Amino acid sequence: MELTCARPYAKAAFEHARDGGLLDTWSAMLATCAAVVQHEKVQRCICSPDLTAERKGDLLIDLCAGELDPSCQNFIRTLAAYGRITLLPYVVQLFELFKAQEQQSIDAELVSAVALSESQQAKIVAKVEKKLGRKVRLNTVVDAGLIGGMMVRAGDFVIDSSIRTRLQQLADAMNS
Repeated sequence: MELTCARPYAKAAFEHARDGGLLDTWSAMLATCAAVVQHEKVQRCICSPDLTAERKGDLLIDLCAGELDPSCQNFIRTLAAYGRITLLPYVVQLFELFKAQEQQSIDAELVSAVALSESQQAKIVAKVEKKLGRKVRLNTVVDAGLIGGMMVRAGDFVIDSSIRTRLQQLADAMNS
């Protein structure tokens, strides 16, 4: 439900940012707002019936301490006027999805048992980009629990060549 309500706001923000060549700027501003909105004390304030919609919008803008340009401030005021400030985390999620589609890119997570060199990461990125036909932004994580090998996740696409998974498959096969 929240994603459905957030969609028109995310689309409007995305189109404005894209047309102005400010996708990365808007991405950062919206992420800041969403992080502030998710704070427990801020949640109580913006959900309080004692504050007007205008005051809620101004409060969020003040808390973002100069991080927002005037058009983003207007966007926040619009969300506040319609009682939609709490949707900001969903707006960010959809905005990032629209941005990734526009830029033909996808975020991927590479989990390996040991840290990989830059050249090893570049080879993995090249293979995943070829497979998905999109530019890949890689986030790396080291998890010694994999024992060896690696896992790559990009959306629904998963490559799991970890030793931990192979051992689990072997154990499952022996139990069958």
